[in-house]
Amino acid sequence: MSTPSEPGDERSDARPEPSLSAVVGERRRLINLAYRMLGSLAEAEDAVQETYARWYAMPRSRQEAIASPGAWLTTVAARVCLDVLGSARVRRERYVGEWIPEPLPDRTEWVGGGAAGGGDGPVDPADRVTLDESVNMAFLVVLESMTPAERVAFILHDVFRYPFAEVAGIVGRSAPACRQLAASARRRVREARAQTGPSAEQAVLVRDFKEAWEAKDIEALVGLLDPEAALITDGGGLAGAALRPVEGGERVAQYLVHFAEKVPGLVLLERTVNGRPGLVAQHAGATVTVAAFGLAGDRVHRVWAVRNPEKLRPWPGNGAGTPPQSWGG
Repeated sequence: MSTPSEPGDERSDARPEPSLSAVVGERRRLINLAYRMLGSLAEAEDAVQETYARWYAMPRSRQEAIASPGAWLTTVAARVCLDVLGSARVRRERYVGEWIPEPLPDRTEWVGGGAAGGGDGPVDPADRVTLDESVNMAFLVVLESMTPAERVAFILHDVFRYPFAEVAGIVGRSAPACRQLAASARRRVREARAQTGPSAEQAVLVRDFKEAWEAKDIEALVGLLDPEAALITDGGGLAGAALRPVEGGERVAQYLVHFAEKVPGLVLLERTVNGRPGLVAQHAGATVTVAAFGLAGDRVHRVWAVRNPEKLRPWPGNGAGTPPQSWGG
């Protein structure tokens, strides 16, 4: 079984006798794979940790009998993710309010808080996720609508370029069945691609949105929002957030201005969110909200605002302060 690389990274060569560096060197690729499958950095870290636990639980003789450690680790990690996706559906039904995938900063701003540590220190490069179109927020939200098998088959084949014969062995279905799963997922993904215009154009739109929000200019915000726009906020019960989407451009504009009026001292910053232009709100030096945007032509169609501090660990300040609670007002 081959081990296709993550986007932008070189694959590790299989060795008949696995060295420690060869096995540990797979960590970043596995984190990239698991994050795309799960939409959660915390869950991805746990899945990769479980994968390595299974590897090191094997006797040396069994490890040496494996021709490609990378292929073995990938297979186990993907199967662990399949199990997590099945249980995650049940957990997310009990989640307080809306669940949004965990947002990631540009790698130059990523701070500690991963599985290997915490705080605001530099993160282990192996914990960074390669930011490309397969992790933009619109894409991840669409992935959440898929069945676990659809999601895993699509990511393995369309994102990481695994042949369907190998995907079948991981998912536990036939190659033709996996081909159908990926085709079904691909149709859903077209929706995400329709919400991601050129990055430069989105940057201008996000800047105008920021300025209108800072000015508390409802009319300007309405002009930037699609009439059918929606604001989805995720507080996880740990920070104030609307429990259901706020729908309609005018209602979204009013809601955002109401929030700005209730939280004096809020600072809005233009930042890269999952590889696309977005906004970060800081209060008293702490990152309290990360907002990603989906477009409809030259207007904002979706705003995904993550306020759950547990999902802000990689961000500067990572929710260390007390998040303003009036967002859900």
